[in-house]
Amino acid sequence: MTQTTEALSDAARPGTARQSRGKAAGPVSAVGRLLSPIRHILISACLLQVISAAAGVIPFIVVGELARVFLAEGPIDTARAWIIAWAGVGALVVRLFFQMAAGALTHFTDVDFQLSLRRQIVDRIGRVPLGWFTERQAGQIKKALQDDVADLHHLVGHAYLNLSAAIVTPVIALGYLLWVDWRLTLVSVVPLLMGMALYAVQMRGYGEKMQAYNAALGRVNAASVEFVQGIAVVKTFGQAQKSYGRFLEETNRFMEYFWNWVRGLLHVAAATEIVLSPVFSLVIILAGATVFVANGWMAAVDTIPFAVLGLSFTAPFLTMAFAQHQTMMAKDAAERIVAILDAPILPQSEGQHDPRDTQVEFQDVTFSYDDRTNVLRNIRLTLAPGTVTALVGPSGSGKSTLAKLLPRFWDVSEGRILLGGVPIQDLPAETLYRHVGFVFQDVQLLRASVRENIALARPGASADDIESAAKAAQIHERILELPHGYDSIVGVDARLSGGEAQRVSIARAILADAPILVLDEATAFADPESEAAIQDALAELVAGRTLLVIAHRLRTIADADQICVLQDGEIIERGTHAELLNIGGTYAHLWAVGENMGHPDVEAKT
Repeated sequence: MTQTTEALSDAARPGTARQSRGKAAGPVSAVGRLLSPIRHILISACLLQVISAAAGVIPFIVVGELARVFLAEGPIDTARAWIIAWAGVGALVVRLFFQMAAGALTHFTDVDFQLSLRRQIVDRIGRVPLGWFTERQAGQIKKALQDDVADLHHLVGHAYLNLSAAIVTPVIALGYLLWVDWRLTLVSVVPLLMGMALYAVQMRGYGEKMQAYNAALGRVNAASVEFVQGIAVVKTFGQAQKSYGRFLEETNRFMEYFWNWVRGLLHVAAATEIVLSPVFSLVIILAGATVFVANGWMAAVDTIPFAVLGLSFTAPFLTMAFAQHQTMMAKDAAERIVAILDAPILPQSEGQHDPRDTQVEFQDVTFSYDDRTNVLRNIRLTLAPGTVTALVGPSGSGKSTLAKLLPRFWDVSEGRILLGGVPIQDLPAETLYRHVGFVFQDVQLLRASVRENIALARPGASADDIESAAKAAQIHERILELPHGYDSIVGVDARLSGGEAQRVSIARAILADAPILVLDEATAFADPESEAAIQDALAELVAGRTLLVIAHRLRTIADADQICVLQDGEIIERGTHAELLNIGGTYAHLWAVGENMGHPDVEAKT
C-alpha cells in the first residue's frame, strides 16, 4: 500500500492537474483523473476477479458433466466422476482465494485512496485565497470532503470487480453451452435480449428527466429551508399560510412530475423485471429443451447444463443495472471533487522577506473577480503607521473588497500592495498574518473549545495570555459562565450570541497582536448591550495599531486620520472629517442626511 499512497500523494502536488483552469471537467474525465494513480492496482484486482469468476463457473459445469457421467448408459465411470468432482472442489477453492484477494486489494486501496483524496482536498483548500470561502457554503466543502469522497467507495471497492465478473461469467457459460448444443444456447439467451430491449426503452431520455427531477427536488429543498428559516418572521406578519402554501405547491409539483415520469414506465419496468428473472429464464430454457428432446434433436441429459447455467445470462445484467445509480453518484461526486482540486491557489513566497515597518501602500491597484469587470480601479492609498483610515461609500462601491485585499483574500489584478516596502505577494503567509489581523462582521468560530478558538493565531499561548485577551475583549466573565469554562466546545456546550462570538474573535485578534488591523465595523448589527461591550473591546484592540476600517456609521470614524469615499470602485474623495465637510461632496451629503435625521449615524449606503 506504500506505493499507492505515494502515487496518490504525487497526484496532489501542484502541476499534476490534467485540466486547465476554467475548463469544466466532464464526469468520465473527472473519474479517470482521480483514479489514475491507482489504475494499475484496479487492473490487477480485476484480473484476480476474472480468475475468480472463471473458477466460479466451473462448479456449475461440474454438475452438468457429473449428470452426464451418472446418467450415461452402462456402468458409471467412477474415476472420471472423481476427477470431475475434485475439479469442482479445486475451482471453489480458487474462486474463494482470488475473490478474497481481489476484494482485499480494492478495499485496502480504497482506504488509502480516500485518505489521500481528503488530504488533497484539505491541502488545496488550505492554499486557496481566503475569498474563495466567501463564495461557498461550509456545507458544500463538507460534502466534497466527506460525502463525495465516500460516494467513490462503491466505484473503487466494488464496481469494477462486479463489472469484470458480470462479463466473464456469462461469456464462459456461453462458450460451454455452445459446445454442448448451440441451438438450445440461442434459446437460452432470448430472455437476456428481451430484457436489454425493454431496459433500453425504460432508460430512454433518462438523463434529461433526471436533471428535471433534481431541479424539482432542489426547488422543494429551497422552499422547505425558506419556510423553516423564515417561520418566525412570516408568523409575525400573519403570512404563515402563504409561506406554507409555497412549500406545499413545490411539493405537489415535484410529486406530479415524479408520478408522471414513473407512471409511464411502470409497465415497462415490470416487464423488464419479469423477463430478466431466473424463473422466466428457466421456463424458456425448459420449454425449448422439451421441444428439442421430444423431436430427438438432443439427449435429455444434455439439457441439464442449460437448466444450471442458462440462468447466468440475466443475473449479471441485473447487477449492472442496479449498480448504475451508485456509479452515476460516483461520477457526480468526482466532478465536484475535481472542481475543488482545480480551485486556483494563492501563490506563496518561499523567501524570508521582512517588512521594514508597518506602512501600507496601495499602488495603482485594480481588481476583478472574473477578469472581465473591474470592481476596483487605480486605487492609490497609503496607511501610515499608527493611523486610522476609514473607507466610506454606498453598497457595492468596493469598500469590503479593498479592505480584504490587504490580508490577501484575493490577489490584485493590476498594481501592487506593499507592506513595509515589500509586496505582500513576496511575504510568507506566516509573516503577513503576523503583521496583519482582521475582524469582520461575519464571525467564524471553529467547532473547538473557546480556548482553542482564541488561541488560533498563537496555538502555544499560555492560559494567562488567553484569559488576558478575553478580559480585554470583555468576554472573560461570559466564558466562565459556560459549563466547562474555556474548555467548552463552541456549538456543543458553548452557545454564544452574535455579539459574544464577535468578542471571542476580537480576543483572538488581541492575542495575535498584529500591528495592522483590518476592521469591518463589528457593531453595525449588534444590540445596544452587545454594542457597548464590543466598542470597549475594540478600543483595547485598536490602540496603537495601524487601522483600516470599513465604516458603516459615520459617527464612529469622525476622528479618523483620513477618510476615503469610494464609488464605483474608485476613491472619489479623500481627507479628514472636517476637510470632507468643507468640500461639500458625497461625504458631506451623507453626514447631512444623518444630522437631519437627528444623529450622524446613518449607514453609508445611500
